[in-house]
Amino acid sequence: MNTPAVLGRAHLVGIGGAGMSGIARILLARGLRVSGSDAKESRTSLALRAQGALIAVGQAAENLDLLPDGPTAVVVSTAIKEDNPELVEARRRGITVLHRSEALAGLMVGHRVACIAGTHGKTSTTSMLTVALQHCRLDPSFAIGGDLNESGANAHQGSVTEGADGHVGLFVAEADESDGSFLVFTPSVAVVTNVEADHLDHHGTPEAYAAVFESFVDRLNPDGVLIVCADDPGAVALAERAEARGVRVRRYGRNADGDDAAKLLSYDPVDGAGRAVISLSGKEIEVGIAVPGEHMAANGLAALLAGLELGAPLDGLLEGIAAFGGVRRRFEFKGRSRGVRVYDDYAHHPTEVAAQLRAVRPAANGGRVLVVFQPHLYSRTRTFAKEFADALALADEVVVLDVFGAREAPEPGVSGALIADAVPLPKDQVHYEPAFDKVPGLVASLAKNGDLVLTMGAGDVTSLGPELIAALDRQ
Repeated sequence: MNTPAVLGRAHLVGIGGAGMSGIARILLARGLRVSGSDAKESRTSLALRAQGALIAVGQAAENLDLLPDGPTAVVVSTAIKEDNPELVEARRRGITVLHRSEALAGLMVGHRVACIAGTHGKTSTTSMLTVALQHCRLDPSFAIGGDLNESGANAHQGSVTEGADGHVGLFVAEADESDGSFLVFTPSVAVVTNVEADHLDHHGTPEAYAAVFESFVDRLNPDGVLIVCADDPGAVALAERAEARGVRVRRYGRNADGDDAAKLLSYDPVDGAGRAVISLSGKEIEVGIAVPGEHMAANGLAALLAGLELGAPLDGLLEGIAAFGGVRRRFEFKGRSRGVRVYDDYAHHPTEVAAQLRAVRPAANGGRVLVVFQPHLYSRTRTFAKEFADALALADEVVVLDVFGAREAPEPGVSGALIADAVPLPKDQVHYEPAFDKVPGLVASLAKNGDLVLTMGAGDVTSLGPELIAALDRQ
């Protein structure tokens, strides 16, 4: 395995995070030495310890001495501030500091790489492709921004076999555009699910955000392929400009055309799942999608084309896509009480919120849909308040929490009330509840037998599921 020597002894700051823990898992599976730190103990850090990582709770300069010989590299994410004591100490000692994406790019060395990017859908698409390849009796390495339901993990070191093309295996990775860090990857297959303004706190303008995808396409291997959704204007424009530069492009979706396109002819919800009929290479093919929503069917078509480009057989890919059981926090079932079903979802952009609520409607089987939404980031809330409000109106009852600031400081006048006040539903169906501990009781008082409750957002709203079920039990 041709892992760069600098990663031989790696210290990961924030090792329990979704991206960082995946890198740690692969490094450990390759027999390399890993240390790290995190703000608090978690099941992820416990699992990494069981694999051999040395992990400190809390962040301090002395944590760089967890490994007897010290680290050869310190790995950080964009969330780590320059005054972090471990980063400061690494720079003082002259230790190589790598961004998380640079470390991931190092793990890809020697592999044939597929990267999945886009404003929405990249975690689900990356996961679908991984499961589909596994059903083809392939064993790809993967790094995903969420835990696969099939394996319970967000990363895996796959089989290593010298291929005729000189590659040692396949590597499937989610490519994060939020901070532009995906520009260190060099994929053979690049999927762009959509390009819609987001992360303007980093990129500044919609034009700058779109431009970073142009740069991502330029990172493709010379014989690589770009796979895009033909139903998304941003992706379509990206594809047209790429083709003008000589890049080979394949398209999928309802508006996809061309001999090598995967054209979606129809989609029907079926028993909480879905069934798509597509046209591919002149043949009509039925594709089963275990996760509800036409947007998930589109993700499945992206995974199908990517799998074909990686040399996997069509039948195995179709079997794997049909068997895909979802990703943690993507319409994840949390439990049931008093005839009320509770789910959790990671959607945190207006388009994602709208797509998920449309997908949920058939799954509600005639019951009401109650959404408990936690806005993520003050900048995103300020920029998209009206769009969030319009999307949430697809539910029957709306509870809006206060903003989960994550890496941002509060902004005067920016709160969940900006969204709640703009939701175009009768006022008695919209509730702004800034007190987190009062939400379970409020939702339990609103929910009726047959309703479906969906907690939604990228923050700690995910922790509410068990509390909502307990509150319903007490009713």
